[in-house]
Amino acid sequence: YDITKAARYGADNVITVHVDPRHFEGWWYEGGGIYRHVYLNVRSPLHVAPWGTQVISEVPNGNQGADDEAEISLQTTVANDAKTPVNCTVLSEIVGPDGTSLTMLNTNQIVAAGGWAQVGQHCTLPHPQLWSPDSPRLYTLRTTLSQEGRAMDATTTTFGIRTIFYDADKGFFLNGKHVEIRGVACHQDFPAVGIAVPDSLQAWRVKQLKQFGANAWRTAHNPPNAAVLDACDRLGMLVMDENRHLGDCYDHHSPPGTTFTNLEDLAFMIQRDRNHPSIIMWSLCNEEGIKEMEGLPEGARIFSAMMKVVHDYDRTRPITCAMDSGWLKPGFANVEDIIGVNYSPDSYDAIHKAHPHTPMFGSETANNKTARGVYAHDATNGLMSSYNLTDRGWQPVAARPFMAGSFTWTGIDYRGEPNPDGWPDVSNNTGLLDNCGFPKDKAYYLKSWWSDQPMVHLMPACWNWPGKEGQNMRVIAFSNARQVELFLNDKSFGVQTMPQDGHLEWQVPYSPGKLVAKGYTDGRLVATGLVETVDAPARLQLSPEQQTLQADGEDAIVVPVSILDAQGRLVANASNRVTFVLSGGRLLGVGNGNPGNHDPDRANQRNAFNGHCIAVVQAGTKSETMELTATSPGLAPASVTFKAR
Repeated sequence: YDITKAARYGADNVITVHVDPRHFEGWWYEGGGIYRHVYLNVRSPLHVAPWGTQVISEVPNGNQGADDEAEISLQTTVANDAKTPVNCTVLSEIVGPDGTSLTMLNTNQIVAAGGWAQVGQHCTLPHPQLWSPDSPRLYTLRTTLSQEGRAMDATTTTFGIRTIFYDADKGFFLNGKHVEIRGVACHQDFPAVGIAVPDSLQAWRVKQLKQFGANAWRTAHNPPNAAVLDACDRLGMLVMDENRHLGDCYDHHSPPGTTFTNLEDLAFMIQRDRNHPSIIMWSLCNEEGIKEMEGLPEGARIFSAMMKVVHDYDRTRPITCAMDSGWLKPGFANVEDIIGVNYSPDSYDAIHKAHPHTPMFGSETANNKTARGVYAHDATNGLMSSYNLTDRGWQPVAARPFMAGSFTWTGIDYRGEPNPDGWPDVSNNTGLLDNCGFPKDKAYYLKSWWSDQPMVHLMPACWNWPGKEGQNMRVIAFSNARQVELFLNDKSFGVQTMPQDGHLEWQVPYSPGKLVAKGYTDGRLVATGLVETVDAPARLQLSPEQQTLQADGEDAIVVPVSILDAQGRLVANASNRVTFVLSGGRLLGVGNGNPGNHDPDRANQRNAFNGHCIAVVQAGTKSETMELTATSPGLAPASVTFKAR
């Protein structure tokens, strides 16, 4: 909103915003209210237009892995709200990943009264440092707009240099190298904060998933908080950036007759996000097959109109969507650049045969419900067993070279959509991580095939089963070793060879003690997994990933809590009540990853769920020392100190 005429410059101004949640709008994923940053921008009548800078990089022969030089094209949209024409100068400075100024470009431009102009500039950068998930190197564009030698406006744009390419038979290539898209779909809520997630927690969520080999993030099912994209740029995570709705419709799905005359939301998304190197595709909608739009010529017409809007602002990335039907009909699949397939792995081959020249990927796969540390289905409490494995989601993708990869549903549990049990379950249980960020067993299945780091993980992750002595336990090993041998109390249960993209299983009569798995590759021990019987809970442990926060009133950190026995081992079935006291800063709230827990998140205490819970701490606006103390009856307390600077 342009409030220039209403604003009283130099005086107190009050902006009142009323949010009316009574009118149902779309899906619940977005939530209601104001949950992202709100800015008041004050600028000269001569200024860089909002999202008015675009950086396009091209590496000659980059598809073959060349990196001798990069051709950089800059486009700056300059707006002039004054009543007279203006002669101005656009100065563009490119700064390298190490902070060194690499080049400066000057262009003079006359901008009409009440109008705008696009200023194009070009340069060549020798030996560019390419962006990739393994090396997320970022450049900076500093744009200064001057009039008669005086700076009138300035903006900063972060960008990366990389080459993306999709082959219909061989998949996805980044900087000339084949890369499997090992993706996760993520919603935007988190315990203690709902969907008003502080920027620092967005980065924390990206880090947790990257630790398990994920290299891609689908923003399901709406444009993300900009902080998510910033984090993916910095940390190295590919992105499928998803638009909210098809055409002009804001309903759950777009019915026949949907118009497409106002695609402003889509235009805003492309302009806002187009400089992020992490984004490798634009997704225009999700699962419009319920109204059969995906396979209809009418749907194709709407989709084509939306593609034209995307091309008005960006032609450097392919366009896709997440389809759950209609791939073999005259609809979306006939006009989009890449075909996304939600589930339906048995249809992959037929779709590829029908569209042999169009790349494909799994836009949504798996959808396996599990609760962390739960090993039997508990419908009464809405807890799904961790034995509900995920192989069927990844194996069909990995076995087909023409599949560029996939996005498993989901990376992190989220509130809402509780199924199949419903109440008292209030969360969707499909995450590799629970909603607090603690990994479930199935995260280790994907890590075993998404990561080169040697590993063995045993399931169940708890070996305390009193009353089940002598009963067979289903023991599973996730590993990227070639062979795995299982031992219980030094007795071998045999060596098995790991199937490609699979897992191994044994039936083991339960006995307290140590369950050990040894992973071998080429006859050499490369990794060991251990689960053992532990003693009663004895103490608490707090383990934040850092202890320094920015004193900006926004920076926040997740403090994981573990229940340990006297020997420092996790008690994986503990449910002790933990109370938190924070001096300084603000305790935003708590969580424990239990999908059926109804305790309030805005609180200072929470029961552990299978050995874990969290507190979320936020810095204030002054430099200070903050101390968080956790206590639980009968357990030794724990404290951690933070510096807010």
